[in-house]
Amino acid sequence: MSSTQRPPTLDPIAVERWQRTAPGITPWLHEEVASRMLDRLQWIKLQPAVWAHWGAVRGGLQAHAALLKQYARAQCHVIESSEHRKDLARAALVPPWWKKILRMLSGGASATRFDAPAPGSLNMLWANMALHEAADPQALLATWHRLLAVDGFVMFSSLGPDTAREVRDLYEALGWPPAGHQLTDMHDWGDMLVQTGFAEPVMDMERITLTYETPARLLQELTELGRNFHPQRFSGLRGRQWKAKLEQLISDRLPRAADGRISMTFEVIYGHALKARPKIKVSAHSAVSVEDMRSMLQGQRGPSGL
Repeated sequence: MSSTQRPPTLDPIAVERWQRTAPGITPWLHEEVASRMLDRLQWIKLQPAVWAHWGAVRGGLQAHAALLKQYARAQCHVIESSEHRKDLARAALVPPWWKKILRMLSGGASATRFDAPAPGSLNMLWANMALHEAADPQALLATWHRLLAVDGFVMFSSLGPDTAREVRDLYEALGWPPAGHQLTDMHDWGDMLVQTGFAEPVMDMERITLTYETPARLLQELTELGRNFHPQRFSGLRGRQWKAKLEQLISDRLPRAADGRISMTFEVIYGHALKARPKIKVSAHSAVSVEDMRSMLQGQRGPSGL
């Protein structure tokens, strides 16, 4: 996928609507994935002085608390996609005044900020389960790259192509429109990171199988996690009779675990990458941004400066 191409099976209008109306809660799966991302931080030795949580409300409020504890002396920014989501984040994350005082007296960092960080100011950007919902993922990666300082890193997760494959196969077998938009695999995410300017991307993937007592609970899980953004999805609403038919088909055709519960697969992709010092291609006419020039000059300073 080129740097200007949007995912071909993703409707940007549907994505924008979901960003405005998504439930203001953290789904269980998001918290679980965030906890696994936290485990991966043990392999990263960089200690951020300033970091940001991209989409904390949906990305994991419990994980946010763990990150605050791990980077107790760092300045934290929370970046949300809407004012409504920002209000929810403030309500959940702003501590009472006496806790703020105790934090300051103990030498901790200042309170979490909800304003946009300056370009090039972050040492870490944490984004859990957000990238697969972006209408223009290359543009989002570029935004993250712009916010990071040189040698800062992005830490992210995303759903992969095998997610809900059992439901996707059921829709296909019935001749119905696609059950969901096509999800990007980890190799393509790695390529997009490099195209954006990130260096040393590390990608890995795992499949998580969840089980459900009833088809209704399975559908509720999918509803909490997202929507079908495929341009060729069912148009219009379907009634109770159709939903009852779908639940019966799920009960009859989806695989079951040893305990008899309905099972469904989620592919989870993890990645991190560094923002490398910019390299300028020399030509007859080369344009260099002020930010890139500043980064290059800082990299050439010796112990006594320029």
